[in-house]
Amino acid sequence: MKKVIQSILLYIVSAIGISLTLKADVGVSSFNAMNLSISEWTSIKVGTITFIANLIFLFGYICLCEKKDFRKFTLMFISSLFFGMVINFFLYTIFGTIYVENYLVRIGLFIFGAILAGGTTGIILSLDIIPFPIESLCLRIAELTKRPFSQYRYCVDLFSIILSITISLLYNLRINIREGTIISFFLLSGIISYTRLKFKNYQQKPQTKNSITKK
Repeated sequence: MKKVIQSILLYIVSAIGISLTLKADVGVSSFNAMNLSISEWTSIKVGTITFIANLIFLFGYICLCEKKDFRKFTLMFISSLFFGMVINFFLYTIFGTIYVENYLVRIGLFIFGAILAGGTTGIILSLDIIPFPIESLCLRIAELTKRPFSQYRYCVDLFSIILSITISLLYNLRINIREGTIISFFLLSGIISYTRLKFKNYQQKPQTKNSITKK
């Protein structure tokens, strides 16, 4: 139960981080650029689009899992829904009337939001109680193919960039692929991988000490 509460709190922090990157208005991460472009095309709030996208990745993850843990899948579904709602709340309500004019401050705000979102995502993956669907699917494919997790996460980013640009060009919308996208393309997946491994090692340390003491 403790880890469930921790995961939910981390979901909230990650949603706030994503809201900050969106509010910075210097371009957004690849996955969020796709969601934002679809949101502008359909006039559906970006948090709702994020939930739908996560639902697609969750379905893919469920299909690839050998053991069907429906309790875990249900928690992932509920958390993804809650995650989208938190993004909508902070982006449209809390940060709705705020505008930062200074460009360097906006860049700093974006980097801070990206680190916040990426770092918490890595920890959520390590806890493995309510992991994000997109990272869970990439991690599962990595396990099946014996290839690095970051390789598949970068593939998702590349696909998201292509789809975002395509939607923007087809429907004459603003281009959401900007400097922020380039920063997050090289930064986000690395942060997720780094924090996931570091927190996993941190969790294993007490167990190692205890086993030595018992011997």
